[in-house]
Amino acid sequence: MAVVLAFSPLGRRLAFGVPLWALVLFQLFRFPLELAMHRLATLRIMPEQMTYTGRNFDILTGATAIIVAWWLAAGRGGRRLALTWNVLGLLLLMNVVVIAMISTPRVRFFGADQVNVFVTYTPFVWLPAVMVMSALAGHLLIFRRLLSPRAHARPVT
Repeated sequence: MAVVLAFSPLGRRLAFGVPLWALVLFQLFRFPLELAMHRLATLRIMPEQMTYTGRNFDILTGATAIIVAWWLAAGRGGRRLALTWNVLGLLLLMNVVVIAMISTPRVRFFGADQVNVFVTYTPFVWLPAVMVMSALAGHLLIFRRLLSPRAHARPVT
C-alpha cells in the first residue's frame, strides 16, 4: 500500500506539491512512537529488542527530522542532506522491520521470552499496518521528489 500510494497520482501531488521540508518533518511522528514503544517494553508488552535500548535505533529518524526539516526550510540544507537523511531513515526502518520479523514466534531469534506477538492485538495492530506503512510511504515520497528529473530543475524547498 505504501508503494502504491507513493507512486500514485496522489503521491505525485504530495511529492511535488508539499515542500520538501514538510515531507521530512512528517517523519517526526517516529520520535514519540519510539518513546511509547520503549514504555511498552518496560511494561513487558513488547520485546526489548524492538526499542532503542535494544536493537531499534529508529528514534534517530524521528529526532533528526525536525533538525533536517528546519535546515531545509531555512535553505541551509540541500538535496544531498535530504537524500542522505532519507536513506539512513529508510535503513533504520528496514532494521526494525527485520527485527520484528525475526522476533516472531516462528523464528524466536532472540529467545522464547522475547517474541513479537503484541502487534496481533488491538490497538497495537496499527503499528505495522499504519505507522510502518506511513513511514515507508513518507520515505518513498521523498525519494520520488529528490530523484525525479523535475527535482533537478529547481532548488530544494
